Amino acid sequence: MQRDFLSILISCFMYLCVGIVCSVFCIVLGFIFFRGVPYLSLDLFAFQYTSSNLSMLPAIINTFCIVLCSLLLAMPLGIFGAVFLSEYANKKSKMLSLITLACETLSGIPSIVYGLFGYLAFVIYFGLKISFLSGVLTLSIMVLPLILRSSEEALKAVSDSLREASFALGATKLRTIFCIVLPAAIPGILTGIILSIGKIVGESAALLYTAGSVAQIAGFLESGRTLSVHMYALSSEGLHTNQAYATASVLVLFILGINLLSNFIASKLTKDTK
Repeated sequence: MQRDFLSILISCFMYLCVGIVCSVFCIVLGFIFFRGVPYLSLDLFAFQYTSSNLSMLPAIINTFCIVLCSLLLAMPLGIFGAVFLSEYANKKSKMLSLITLACETLSGIPSIVYGLFGYLAFVIYFGLKISFLSGVLTLSIMVLPLILRSSEEALKAVSDSLREASFALGATKLRTIFCIVLPAAIPGILTGIILSIGKIVGESAALLYTAGSVAQIAGFLESGRTLSVHMYALSSEGLHTNQAYATASVLVLFILGINLLSNFIASKLTKDTK
C-alpha cells in the first residue's frame, strides 16, 4: 500500500514537471509571437537594409550561410574524430582521457571567450579582419566539441553485435564502420548537429567580435550580421523594440524549420538503413 502511494506520488510529480516545462515553453513562444507577429511586414524582408525599413533579409541570408559554412568545417572533423576515438583509439590511453576532458571543458566555455579568441587569432593575428570568414572559423571551433562528443556517444551506443556480424561476413573494419556503424548512429549524430545549429543561430557574443554587425549580405571578407546580432542591435538601440520582437519570431521559426527538416532527414536515413 505504501509502495503504491509512493508510485502515485512520483507519477504525479513527473506529470507536474512535464506540465511546467510545456507551460513555460508555450508562454515564452506565445509572448514572442504575440509581440512580434503583428509587426511583421514586407519592409522587414526587403533585399537591402535601410534605416527606414530595418530589413532582416540580409541577416537571414547571412545566418543561413554561416550555419552552412560552419557545419561544413566542423562536421567532418567532429564525426571522423569521433570515429577515431570510439573505434581505433586505445580505451585505456591517457591521451583519450585528455581529449575527452578537453572536449567537455571546451563545451562549457562561454561563447564570449570564443569571440575574444577569434578576435585575437583570426581578426588580428591572421589578418582576416572583422569578416564573415572570421565568424565562420570561430563558430566552427565553438561547435566542434559538441559534434565530437555527441557523435562519439552515438557510435558507442551501436551494438557490438552489428560489428561482429559484419566481421563474420568478411567485411573490413573500415567498411564495417562506414556501411554498418555510421548509418546506425545517424540519429544520435544528427542530434548533436541540430544542437550545434541552434547554438550557431542563437549566437551573438562571439560574432560581435569576429563577424561584426554591418547590415548587409556579407562576402567572405566582409562584415555582416546574423539574425541574433540583428535582434541585439535593434533592441540595444531602444528605438525599434517591436521590430526586435518581430526578428525574434522569425528566428524561432527559423530554428523550428531547421529542426523539423533535420528530423525528417534523420527519419528518412533511418528507414533506408533498416
